[in-house]
Amino acid sequence: MAGPEIVRFLYANPTYAKRIVHTETTEPESPRYGELDTPLSRTLEAYLLQKRIRLYSHQCEVINHVRAKRNVIITTPTASGKTLAFNIPVFELLHIYPDARALYLYPTKALSNDQYSTLAQMAQFTGIPASPAIYDGDTPQSKRAAIREHSRIIISNPHELHQVLSWHAKWRPVLSNLEFVIIDESHRYRGVFGSHVALVIRRLLRLCRHYGSSPRFILSTATLANPRKFARCLTGQDFLLVDDDGSPHGRKSFVLYNPFYNGVGERSTHQETKDLLVSCMREDLQTICFTGSRKMAELITVWAREDARRLSARLAESISAYRAGFLPEERRRLERQLKEGEMKAVVSTNALELGIDIGTLDAVLISGFPGTMMSTRQQAGRAGRSGGEALAILVAQANPLDQYFMRHPDQFFSRPHEHAIIDTENPYILSGHLLCAAAELPLKDDTELDLFGKSAPGLLSELAASDLVRKTSRGWVYSGRGRAADAVRLDGIPGETFRIMCRGRLLETMDLGQAYREAHKGAIMLHQGETYIVNEMDLETHAIRVTEIDVDYYTQPLKEVNLSVIEVLDTRVVNGVRCAFGEVEVTECFTGYKIKRGDTIIGVEPLTLPPLTFRTKAFWFIAPAATEQAINGRGLDFAGGLHGAEHAIIALMPLHVICDRWDIGGLSSPAFGDEGEPTVFVYDACEGGIGLAEKAFGLLPGIFSSAFQLVKDCRCEDGCPSCIYSPKCGNDNQPLDKTATILLLGELSRVPDSPVSTGEVNREVPAS
Repeated sequence: MAGPEIVRFLYANPTYAKRIVHTETTEPESPRYGELDTPLSRTLEAYLLQKRIRLYSHQCEVINHVRAKRNVIITTPTASGKTLAFNIPVFELLHIYPDARALYLYPTKALSNDQYSTLAQMAQFTGIPASPAIYDGDTPQSKRAAIREHSRIIISNPHELHQVLSWHAKWRPVLSNLEFVIIDESHRYRGVFGSHVALVIRRLLRLCRHYGSSPRFILSTATLANPRKFARCLTGQDFLLVDDDGSPHGRKSFVLYNPFYNGVGERSTHQETKDLLVSCMREDLQTICFTGSRKMAELITVWAREDARRLSARLAESISAYRAGFLPEERRRLERQLKEGEMKAVVSTNALELGIDIGTLDAVLISGFPGTMMSTRQQAGRAGRSGGEALAILVAQANPLDQYFMRHPDQFFSRPHEHAIIDTENPYILSGHLLCAAAELPLKDDTELDLFGKSAPGLLSELAASDLVRKTSRGWVYSGRGRAADAVRLDGIPGETFRIMCRGRLLETMDLGQAYREAHKGAIMLHQGETYIVNEMDLETHAIRVTEIDVDYYTQPLKEVNLSVIEVLDTRVVNGVRCAFGEVEVTECFTGYKIKRGDTIIGVEPLTLPPLTFRTKAFWFIAPAATEQAINGRGLDFAGGLHGAEHAIIALMPLHVICDRWDIGGLSSPAFGDEGEPTVFVYDACEGGIGLAEKAFGLLPGIFSSAFQLVKDCRCEDGCPSCIYSPKCGNDNQPLDKTATILLLGELSRVPDSPVSTGEVNREVPAS
């Protein structure tokens, strides 16, 4: 059964039909081929002929730009042939210059292995001595020297690159001849991690300068709102953009499916996803299902097998989970079975979202909005990868962002792309990389600090005051204890790190903030799908001791937030409302935690932890006095309206800026500061800020408007998890007032006072 036929099948089933909110169909597109300014060598032409490949227009555009010695970022969709577009110019240069080298950076081991196979096959067929090799944490010491000396294409990842730069003398054969740096799936390098990676790349470029090379960059990425700016932030270089896709596409049907169509939901999102998965398999559609966690991938697999076994034991055996943590041979076996059609369904985390070659798939199920339109499009793009007809279904969860899209399908399908944020000026991140750079080579004020931004000189002076660097006639040199690179984690802000230990075995590490939220004494925490209880949190040794436990409840911390404004950096007026952006100091006091079974509170326990205080960036707005008077005059809870607006804005920020709602925090106060003004703050939840609040400050009209639509259109009476209730609220979602929230957000959006939609009828806002 083809994609459109199964859509008709879904509509014919009354259970499915009432949950289908919208179906969007895109028509097939024929390929558009291009011409190269100069023909390829006979060797590369023969390779394309053997593979029956004719270059698409965007591939030719990339090759022509790279030949002209330009940096290029490619943002064409999944399965459009981006890999070939950068492999051809790399192999062409390696063929011409026998000493030339290329560095390929990938975010995952699976993708590195997949691309290694492609490069090795290309080298074998063409006879071009590329000698591709993977160099990462799993590479045996006995092979490393040979790879550095002889491999002309080195495949690695940012974590490994960060560690090896301090051994740059051993890498001289590579660094002195480096012609290309390829960064595939580069959209993965955003936020805190991306900011670290951007500074690692600047350290790499500094060493390349030292050894006399100046590599070109080719970046491939999912579609972004700001691709050229993002590429410059990531590398410090200027780029040309290639975004006009010439590859063919088959007809695709994209279904929005809402288990909570009636405001309640009879079964969970994941159970509904399981039913759809089995239906797709029964209709002989090879299907991939994406979930948000390893545990859920395993559970949906188990449930689907149980249902499929009633139809056929063979069908049940053709379903498998795919997630990080599998052994390499397990992953490769599953990828081969998918590609060859032996496996009919796979349930995956985002591990298969990236460009791993798993062949043609007929259908994609997405169990819950994955957080960004970028990920949604990448996951949906896994179906129909050979130009055939395809089906994608997004199964909504009950949270605000999913339900916003279910009520506004036009917004989902016409949504502009999100902005990817990198902040290389975060002092806590930049300081660590300045230490690493000074340990690698003396840092020179006049010629090298430009790579690290305008705040670098001041930070070096602060580091010198702490005896971590010292100034010499050769430049700034590292003077701290231990390896500088070991003190810098690419996935977090430098600071205290807690070790999670179970019976003497290290499970994982957490920074201080995450440990307070997830691993305080008494907390129920998850690790790789297993449940643990925290028995002890030792603040002196930074050790957290846990034991396995099987329970049917979970814990949720309670906290109080205090905030002070350090400096106002910008102001604006949005629809008559005063708004500001600046530096703030946040103090979070964790006072206790709730023990919950489902939505029922079965206990509350106190916590005694020192307060967390950090400086970050925030935007805020001051509610107009007239709006406060109107809300109070109607007998509504003005503080509940401020609190509800805070939650709704945070819930929908990921609609506009690529982030997770856990990356941001908020505070609302009916009488803030010396002036006692009603204020709502939204801040970056990491020390120093990471650029999220700053980007959102420029997008406030759209954020206010979407938050208003979310709450106004929700069917509930008094607020619910689909609009103004937040799972991360430290105040137990008190106070909240939905009607006051709608009036306040309506004023922020400059929507005239009008009836408020609740349920199937309009409920008038009480008159004053």
